[in-house]
Amino acid sequence: MDGDTQSYVVVLNDEEQYSIWPADRDLPPGWRGDGVSGSEAECLAHIGEVWTDMRPLSLRRALQRATTSHGEG
Repeated sequence: MDGDTQSYVVVLNDEEQYSIWPADRDLPPGWRGDGVSGSEAECLAHIGEVWTDMRPLSLRRALQRATTSHGEG
């Protein structure tokens, strides 16, 4: 029997990396909610759907700039 009745929220940081956090606790510094809450399984399923590119945002932006500037000339 699964006795986990804890509710969680989906959180992400400035690098758009996702995690879950207990809904009854203050969010840790540097993290914000994305508006989804529920059981651990529900939150992890949501993350699996939305976090399709696990590279940090800063790396994605740097690669985008490199691709864009490489094509100029």
